[in-house]
Amino acid sequence: MTGQLTPDILLSAYRAGIFPMAESATDESIFWVDPKYRGIMPLNNFHVSKSLRRAILKLDYQISINTSFKEVIKMCAERPETWINHDILTNYCLLHQSGHAHCLEVWSDKKLIGGIYGVSIGAVFFGESMFSKKNNASKIALAYLVDRLKATGFKLFDTQFLTPHLASLGAVEIPKTKYKVLLFQAVERTANFNAKDYSPDVSAIAQRRAQTS
Repeated sequence: MTGQLTPDILLSAYRAGIFPMAESATDESIFWVDPKYRGIMPLNNFHVSKSLRRAILKLDYQISINTSFKEVIKMCAERPETWINHDILTNYCLLHQSGHAHCLEVWSDKKLIGGIYGVSIGAVFFGESMFSKKNNASKIALAYLVDRLKATGFKLFDTQFLTPHLASLGAVEIPKTKYKVLLFQAVERTANFNAKDYSPDVSAIAQRRAQTS
């Protein structure tokens, strides 16, 4: 079935704790996911390894937000297996236009080398996907995103699933029941991803929970 998504349906689904996926980029149908265990990134527990710290402090990159949303989501889909089909891409771009979906981009030599995108409702950021075209680019994106979310009022960073990669950066897994309690509380609060008074402190981002790697 095609055309089964709309921005309003997506927002209602996220508020209920579910999200859509497709079997592949060419599959025209979607299915709804409600994991028994949910991955979240505690905003006070992001891990920065020594190697990531060096990469952040090298400053051979530039950070921006919401300048190339469609390109970010397309690059996230450029992998052998993806859940991002045309219907998903179209509707998340519509969410971006309405201010409910955001991306953070990492650039080098005017080329997009990393990024992450997701949906925001209230004080919840629902991370969807990230990509990297250069070593550490997606980790740098995540480090800057966590700092922005923490500084602009977000209370819950949902990563959907817990992967070994996310676990190494501080993400944890919690039962669905606990997740939904946190979700229902945080969606009623206020945060502002685009806060004009926010400015990243690179040194503070690089120092966050420095660990040996």
